[in-house]
Amino acid sequence: MEERRKCNRMKLISQIVIKRIDEEKPDELAEINILDVSRTGIGFACSKALEIGAIYEAYLRIWTQEVLHAFIEIVRIEKKEQGFSYGGIFIGMPAVDGARIEVYNTVETLGKNN
Repeated sequence: MEERRKCNRMKLISQIVIKRIDEEKPDELAEINILDVSRTGIGFACSKALEIGAIYEAYLRIWTQEVLHAFIEIVRIEKKEQGFSYGGIFIGMPAVDGARIEVYNTVETLGKNN
């Protein structure tokens, strides 16, 4: 598969709760496990079937225990043995929150090179 990511992704042990915002029933929640994250996107696993092209509101708890508010558009779906693997791009994420992710990525990269 051709790599199309614009930014390096890193692994992050965290969870978020997302809800779909482009339907009449926006209160349905799904818990996901983050596989990797970058300034521009996220990879995650979820037992619930989500739809490609759908937009979900997310509250992402990061390594500093801060919660970032973002919207994720699903751009990739892969069926796994125990659920689904998704790729999404951040839309509507404030630049300062994207910078927090980028700073962590830089620190992690420097730590691995030493």
